[in-house]
Amino acid sequence: MKTTDRTELKSLLESLSATLESEGLKAVVPLPAKPGTTVQPDPPLPRPLAGRLKAKGIDGLWTHQDEALAAARRGENVAVSTGTASGKSLCFNLPAIESILIDRRSRALYLYPTKALAQDQLRALRSFAMTEVLPATYDGDTPADERPSVRKYANVVLTNPDMLHFGILPSHNRWADFFANLRFVVIDEGHVCRGVFGSHVGCILRRLRRIARSYGGDPVFLLTSATIPNPGGLAERLVGVPFTEVTNDGAPRGERLFAFWNPPFVDEPTATRSSANWESARLMAAFANRDIKTIAFAKSRKAAELVAKYAKTMVVDSQDRITAYRAGYLAAERRAIERKLFSGDLVGVAATSALELGIDVGGLDAVVMNGFPGTVAQVWQQAGRAGRSTAASVAVLVGRDDPLDQYYVAHPELLLTKPFEMALVDTTNPNILRPHLACAAYEKPIPPEDVSEYFGADGLRQAEEMAGEGRLALRKSKGIRRYHYRGDTPPGDLDLRSMGDTYSIVDKQTGALLGTVDGGKAFSQVHPGAVYLHQGDNWEVMELDIFHNVALVEPAKGRYFTQSRETSDIRVLETLDHKKVGRAEFYLGRVEVTNRVVAFARKDIASGETLAVVDLDLPEVILPTVAVWYTVGQAVAQRARLSAADLPGSLHAAEHAAIGMLPLFAMADRWDIGGVSTAFSADTSFPTVFIYDGYPGGAGIAARGFAEAPEHLSATLEAVSRCPCEKGCPSCVQSPKCGNGNEPLDKAGAIRLLATILRGDGS
Repeated sequence: MKTTDRTELKSLLESLSATLESEGLKAVVPLPAKPGTTVQPDPPLPRPLAGRLKAKGIDGLWTHQDEALAAARRGENVAVSTGTASGKSLCFNLPAIESILIDRRSRALYLYPTKALAQDQLRALRSFAMTEVLPATYDGDTPADERPSVRKYANVVLTNPDMLHFGILPSHNRWADFFANLRFVVIDEGHVCRGVFGSHVGCILRRLRRIARSYGGDPVFLLTSATIPNPGGLAERLVGVPFTEVTNDGAPRGERLFAFWNPPFVDEPTATRSSANWESARLMAAFANRDIKTIAFAKSRKAAELVAKYAKTMVVDSQDRITAYRAGYLAAERRAIERKLFSGDLVGVAATSALELGIDVGGLDAVVMNGFPGTVAQVWQQAGRAGRSTAASVAVLVGRDDPLDQYYVAHPELLLTKPFEMALVDTTNPNILRPHLACAAYEKPIPPEDVSEYFGADGLRQAEEMAGEGRLALRKSKGIRRYHYRGDTPPGDLDLRSMGDTYSIVDKQTGALLGTVDGGKAFSQVHPGAVYLHQGDNWEVMELDIFHNVALVEPAKGRYFTQSRETSDIRVLETLDHKKVGRAEFYLGRVEVTNRVVAFARKDIASGETLAVVDLDLPEVILPTVAVWYTVGQAVAQRARLSAADLPGSLHAAEHAAIGMLPLFAMADRWDIGGVSTAFSADTSFPTVFIYDGYPGGAGIAARGFAEAPEHLSATLEAVSRCPCEKGCPSCVQSPKCGNGNEPLDKAGAIRLLATILRGDGS
């Protein structure tokens, strides 16, 4: 029997923790319920629309819904940032539907970061059951024979930035009537549009504005987001026009328990803990066995698969009630799982962030977060997946072996009170801007003044350089100069979400396509010998075809997992900024990082023990990016009592810990960040620690690390000093992505080094 009673939820956690010899439940923080406030829109909604809302049990609007509607009616671009499950979809559905009822020619374009979210909103729009509203999805899953009718008849088109970029804007002439009558453009889950992906989306939206205007359209933009501190600023950087902010959340919220869970020690002297995957599975299984519907979020595809696999062994009749859900599944698999979610047939699902967004997954009562998801905003977004009514719910954060996870488990009050991170977007990044300028010129030759209007002074400078390189041609016709794209086919070398082409994962025996992996991760995840998890089954990569982007796999026979090992080298290209922090010199600049996957380790599933290390011969990957770095002078090393032999391990440990703590200050994830430490850098002539953005051209993460350097180093020192291990562990200075197998590492030396830089002593 399912329960959402707060006392029973807490009792369940306490009883499960009591079975452990150490750690387990560290804190339970009750978050009180909040009442909602409703108002009536003025002027009233059209009668058919008001009637549909009443049939849904909606007699009034939450105050933020009314505020957004009023601003949209005034023709203002609106950025709505309110809590999860606060009814943000009505903030854009109401003005869009009202516009269609007033003028049947009116069109709306809805942009979603995932296909699953678009499918969910399609169901929501159809539930209005209004013959005047004709919604349809237009994405990679839309059959080719259905696409012409979508272009011709649909007045609400739901798509994603990828399809807008690849399939709609390049063939805008087929959408002429749609663009001419485009009244609203919706950007749902706008907080996802950050970093490199967000910067691409920003350039695409500028291209969209230009194409729409060429047909006479002048749409209003409506952006919704989970709570972030800068919704208006993010929206303006994305779209390039002013926005009105709506942030006063008028929706109710049920009572919620926020729990913090640390995996128990397996070996206390080394601070070795039980797997966070296993603990997350135990929690999900405990809830599921009480028929409490649960979602467990994991940071990686492999972790989601493992949590689901483990949970199935602990849940009664689990085979059809527990599943994994992640990117890389085929469309048919995703749709089948989504149907089970919406119908309530599943009692537990282990998912990546693919289900983090605002999909209505039914009456969930519990959320398990398998590790800090990367940002505080994501914590609340994931926690908000449960308790979508006024009933009580629980969210549990399971700490992994990671400095930031352990920091928050030790300081739960800091996580629950910490302001949300700023969403970073940089549409001036040349690696992002230049290909979009080529796309814009292909879509419609673009005058220099339009380049300035839509892409700014940086865009005009890049267009001039591209013309000089022969990628664009500046031609004059009928007295007007325009940049033309030099080619017959649209630019195709642009990936919005990853660093390379997608690799297909294929069953070598049957030829069946099992899934896909981003090209930027292929060498580390599907190298020859790698173990790949899919729906709980282990597959071994037998061959990686880098010419055809295919990984051939067979069922794996051993009980082990694999972890790649890499080497990195870094070269400073240009110094952009410099300052002194304590006793160290800090720099920000452009660098070139050369990475190569050189080997992989086979590790026992149960113990994590390394069974073998196998060499690999794969091509190197060169990454031009932005880094923050600091140098350690001889006086600092002497004051920190670091000999020449101590420096490599001390710098390496400080680098790992700093990477782990940087997401505390930037809206980023540890896996978005790389690092290199060296006892002597030819570019700086000193022992140096580099931390760089893991994306071509940078993503603003290193720049935030430079701006927040004193605070960042202080938090790093605290995290390493507080860890109870003796010589360093995954909770402080060991890294899950270290290419050198976490050797050498000197925890004590790192503490002395950081303390000396910050305080001038070795205490």
